[in-house]
Amino acid sequence: MDINPNITPAEFRRLVREGRFTGTTSGYCPGYAQANLIILPKEEAYDFLLFAMRNPKACPILDVTEVGSRKTAFAGEDLDIAKDFPKYRIYRNGVMTEEVTDVEKYWRDDFVAFVIGCSFSFESEMIDAGIEIRHNTENCNVPMYITNIDCVPAGKFSGKMVVSMRPIPYEQIVKTVTVTAQLPKVHGSPIHIGEPSEIGIINVNKPDFGDSVTIKDGEVPVFWPCGVTPQSVVMNVKPEFAITHAPGHMLITDIKNVDLKE
Repeated sequence: MDINPNITPAEFRRLVREGRFTGTTSGYCPGYAQANLIILPKEEAYDFLLFAMRNPKACPILDVTEVGSRKTAFAGEDLDIAKDFPKYRIYRNGVMTEEVTDVEKYWRDDFVAFVIGCSFSFESEMIDAGIEIRHNTENCNVPMYITNIDCVPAGKFSGKMVVSMRPIPYEQIVKTVTVTAQLPKVHGSPIHIGEPSEIGIINVNKPDFGDSVTIKDGEVPVFWPCGVTPQSVVMNVKPEFAITHAPGHMLITDIKNVDLKE
């Protein structure tokens, strides 16, 4: 369905909750923070909280729910963690077994949900600065890659960082870094600029998640830490059960980017 990209986050979440939107969320509700997700049983929540605190570039926490709650304290009032992401992934023993649009039937009283900042958030600031977002232009998902960069371990959690990539003209790189660095709660400045193989990416045209995009002459691949990192970690440490968002299918929060700026 056609949706006005400038609707309010609450209106957008209601469309998602009603099953009327199941796509990727880049470009919607500009100026508002978007968020990644991981849901874990309470017994594993402390270890993941410690992991996120030790890896704030990849896992900048915007909110954490009370045990068993599907609501958040800060991300939005009319918000349901189990229904307001367009797509979710179910992981059992580190293997993604299902992709669904609603996780209500999986919900347990011992679940804790982590709402993690997403780089889709700062794309509106990049566009305002005259920087093209290629995956929007090509109407596809952002490319994401599992790198050779080790996250700092915590408790049972460890694994490789995932990054997202946007091609940037060489003459706009400084502007890009400056704009995104102002928003560390949604990943902030890039983690790597230039040669993909230096961070373990063998073929930049074959992302591990999302879609490939065109890199034009005079453009440089620029990589940001990505909130899909918890999925890389889940696949590595294989907890019995976990729920995440599907890459690119984010929660749009009521948090304004301007309130996250440093």
